[in-house]
Amino acid sequence: MAIALAVKEALNSASMIRKMFEEGLELKKQYGNDKVFDFSLGNPDLDPPPAFNTILSRLAEEDAAGRAKGKHGYMPNAGFSEVREILAKKASADQKCKVPASHIVMSVGAAGGLNVVFRCILNPGDEVIVPKPYFMEYRSYIKNYGGVLRETESLPDFSLDLKAIEKALSSKTAAVLINSPHNPTGRVYPDRDIAELSAILQSHGKKTGRLPYLVADEPYREIVYDGINAAPVLSAYDESIVVTSYSKSLSLPGERIGYIAAGPNIGDADLLLGALIFATRTLGFVNAPALMQRIVAKLSGEQVAVDIYRRRRDTFMETLDSADLEYVKPQGAFYIFVKVPPARNIKTPNEYNDDSADDLLFSQCLKKQLILGVPGSSFAAPGWIRFAYCVDEKIIRASTGAFIKAVEEWKTL
Repeated sequence: MAIALAVKEALNSASMIRKMFEEGLELKKQYGNDKVFDFSLGNPDLDPPPAFNTILSRLAEEDAAGRAKGKHGYMPNAGFSEVREILAKKASADQKCKVPASHIVMSVGAAGGLNVVFRCILNPGDEVIVPKPYFMEYRSYIKNYGGVLRETESLPDFSLDLKAIEKALSSKTAAVLINSPHNPTGRVYPDRDIAELSAILQSHGKKTGRLPYLVADEPYREIVYDGINAAPVLSAYDESIVVTSYSKSLSLPGERIGYIAAGPNIGDADLLLGALIFATRTLGFVNAPALMQRIVAKLSGEQVAVDIYRRRRDTFMETLDSADLEYVKPQGAFYIFVKVPPARNIKTPNEYNDDSADDLLFSQCLKKQLILGVPGSSFAAPGWIRFAYCVDEKIIRASTGAFIKAVEEWKTL
């Protein structure tokens, strides 16, 4: 029996994030949960806000009493109209512009939303510009519909290299895809960068007759620190589309609920929105989960306790400082990107001696001390390691000695 060649190739380069997570499960069986420092998977460990359970119970009671007939049946593929009305108000507040309810399409998480968007805007050979590093599933999302991911460098602090993006633009450019707050670096793009990017895309459109879409992946929008806010995109550039979810802001990753918001002044709005609704149906999603739509509509003012993530970030930075490791201070999300320190002589014959990137070798060194992170090569950024700090603060503090030992060993190689 054969499988599709493209899928076979994808399996050969399967997600390192999941691989490290599965290794963590095995290590925990062997050594115990409290002895393994698993920072591999960005799986929120905070419970949803208390209001979630209250609303869930209330809706269940309404269903049991027969007061919510039809609420588990099919609805318009774009989602319940009353839910879209509520989330349009939220999108309008976030994006600093008036987003009509008709421009909201409920999605099966941000991943489902991105697949719907790319199904609608890509023809075979079209390019999507993505700054490095990036969440590697983007490559599959784009390739699914015949598109080509075009990588561009970021600046040393992982902010947008706008000149690199401008240089990469061509007649094949269908979209630029950005992610802020950013996975894996925690960078939050400021208003001035979004404004300049908008000007670059508008200028390109005037010259070529093709305005690229600006697609913003924003599941971490609410998780920001130190008074920083994620810049609005829909008010900055007419041809923009925001895709978001409640996986992180409400700690509901397993419920797969999010939405797509198209800019209020986007061109051919009726055609685009019709396409998004059509793709939602024909890609097999049909519609976003009915119960979760009803719940998130009643939770639009709620979010997880971001201050807990901030304290964890600060604790993790203290741990990394103790181990003399260089990193990028996260402005948002719950990841910290750490630079692989130099080894004295990595080519000396030893158990790490192979042709892999330094981040893969360093991850092996860390694993000996039961620390799990994801090599930056998985994000098109060799030489870095991503750690997710959506874990108990006690685990972060307890890992300090293990980090110090791992770095000491690494520096002797």
